[in-house]
Amino acid sequence: MKALIIGGGLGGLLTAARLVKAGHRVEIFERLPVVGGRFINLDYKGYKLTSGALHMIPHGSRGPLASMLRQVGADVKIVTSSPPVMLRIPDNGSFREISFEKFSSPLSWTDKLKLFYLNTKSRFVKPDDESFKDWFFPFIKDPWLIKFANAYCGWALSMRCDDVSVREMLAIIDNMRRYGGPGVPMGGCGAIINALEQVILPGGGIIHTNSQVDQILIVDNRAVGVEAGGETILGDVVISDIGHQLTAQLYDHPDTDKFKEYTAALNSARPAPGIKICLGANRPLIGHSGVLLTPYARRVNGINEVTNIDPSLAPPGKHLIMSHQALQSDDIQSEIELGLKDLEDIFHKDDYEVLMVQTYRDGWPVNRAGSGSDMGNTTPIRGLYIVGDGAKGKGGIEVEGVALGVENTITLLQNFKTN
Repeated sequence: MKALIIGGGLGGLLTAARLVKAGHRVEIFERLPVVGGRFINLDYKGYKLTSGALHMIPHGSRGPLASMLRQVGADVKIVTSSPPVMLRIPDNGSFREISFEKFSSPLSWTDKLKLFYLNTKSRFVKPDDESFKDWFFPFIKDPWLIKFANAYCGWALSMRCDDVSVREMLAIIDNMRRYGGPGVPMGGCGAIINALEQVILPGGGIIHTNSQVDQILIVDNRAVGVEAGGETILGDVVISDIGHQLTAQLYDHPDTDKFKEYTAALNSARPAPGIKICLGANRPLIGHSGVLLTPYARRVNGINEVTNIDPSLAPPGKHLIMSHQALQSDDIQSEIELGLKDLEDIFHKDDYEVLMVQTYRDGWPVNRAGSGSDMGNTTPIRGLYIVGDGAKGKGGIEVEGVALGVENTITLLQNFKTN
């Protein structure tokens, strides 16, 4: 089978590596000069910043992404964060940290029992189609739980707890129990991209950079190739890593009820925007390698300090700190200023320098489809599949969801090949 892959982000590269390992032919078309998308290392002042991600794998060495990297033989070492996640909460006019597992400790005993009841009930009774907030807030009115949920959802999903469905959130919680907490890839995001290239290219895969796909060729409602740079390239299947919406702009739409339903779903899909602020410091500001969630900040949802595991991500003796916040308004400058003020309040301003502020929205969001609104990996066109952050697997946080979506697509391709 010959697969044509549009986009060389993490989803496209993972798919290509899986197919190459299975003996298939692969060609990747990436419009940028380099592959990796929002998973690239950016060198700045001796720091290894990123084009998007935070040098952190949500489920570390046990999760779906790590499993897939091992499966294709990508040489990447992922070190488990310790502690996994901490919470910054008020304490007599100051702040202290508690472990993630003790998130319910600020609640009253009555509310703890209510939370236990909700959690137990969800294992036997399928929740209604409601938001995560609407699932617990009618029963537990303590504002702490909303602050905690918003901090977690903001950090992990670039969403608020009233924007993500309870069904998706419970699937995420199940995956946390199954796979555990985060880890840091040695060498950062770029190490994963480089390792995947070292699987694809020696395996006969072809990667075209500076190559814009202008059209997907459709014959009898089946994808048969692409046009890129004035050239026609034919293949057995087309796999897109640029999301459902952008992919749908590359081919003529059939006039069928099925496609009309698909178009309506496209229009309702919600991207997840966010802001990342990168700091450089002369000393550890967090002091551990896990995530510090900040429920009482104005905008910042969480912070990590990956140089506690991998010092090579910063100049000698320096530390790289990255904060993330879900975007809550269209006033980008105000959102950035609030995030910067949060960091001033959390750390002493003289202890760090702001290296870079990055905003992810519009055509370059954190996720092309917010968690729970993913439309799956198929399209109404036979032989045309979607992978990446616009088609994540259920309960998959960020890149873990990308890996789950790729795994599902590989299964679909096996069925397609035999039919």
